[in-house]
Amino acid sequence: MKIGLGIPAVIPGVPGKQLLEWARKADAGPFSSLGLIDRLVYPNYEVLITLAAAAGATERIRLMSTVLLAPLRNAAILAKQAASLDALSGGRLTLGMGVGAREDDFQAARVPFRRRGKIYDEQLATMHRIWSGQPLSESVGVIGPLPAQQDGPEVLIGGYTPEALKRLERWGDGYISGGGGAQRASQYFRMAEEIWEAAGRSGKPRLVGAAYIALGEHGLERGGAYIRDYYSMIGPRVEGMVASLPITLEAVRGVISSYADIGTDELILWPTTPDLEQIDQLADLVG
Repeated sequence: MKIGLGIPAVIPGVPGKQLLEWARKADAGPFSSLGLIDRLVYPNYEVLITLAAAAGATERIRLMSTVLLAPLRNAAILAKQAASLDALSGGRLTLGMGVGAREDDFQAARVPFRRRGKIYDEQLATMHRIWSGQPLSESVGVIGPLPAQQDGPEVLIGGYTPEALKRLERWGDGYISGGGGAQRASQYFRMAEEIWEAAGRSGKPRLVGAAYIALGEHGLERGGAYIRDYYSMIGPRVEGMVASLPITLEAVRGVISSYADIGTDELILWPTTPDLEQIDQLADLVG
């Protein structure tokens, strides 16, 4: 199982220079990908711009949105941005995408919240058409550049509903599960495999998981403050997330083992504190 590392661009107040140093240190270590989650109404850095900056600061590590909220964006512009990032990074982009659950993000983007699933379905078709080099329509020509990866960046489908997973019948190279633990991820991994096989798709879907960690001095206190702020929408349930944060390397080892046991291809460790020192600690653990 590969181990990726989240980039702390969602934690409020982290300087841009520190994020680039984080990317460089991760690139020098044993990590497979740099992952980044998405939000509009929050003081975070935008996903694709951050990954583009990370691409310029790194050489070999993959760049992954975990996940990007596709319906907030225009499909043609998103396709062009993703193709550009993939081409500029030498084919290192993995585009994890989902529809999102926070209505205020959609209000800010002036996108109908109740139509986000339908919008996403249309976006997937449009983006794959653009990445293939075909004209967009009879009246609209080719939108370049061509991505470095044939047929476009690797696409992972995110979401926790049957409708979300059914997109694997036609679109996507695999499924990505967010936080919630290995047991929850396993449930959706098995559903993804069943849908993939029933659709007659060759091979197997790539299965990617993600888990929060809270290392460093006062990790639980600092990481818990971030989790409570970011997930304030879920109310008292957020305390369960805080209580389950792994705050020691041994606890992180246990999380990694639990995801390996369910057949995860890659696990992204999302940081809840931005301390650069934890990269070396995790590199020793992973290496």
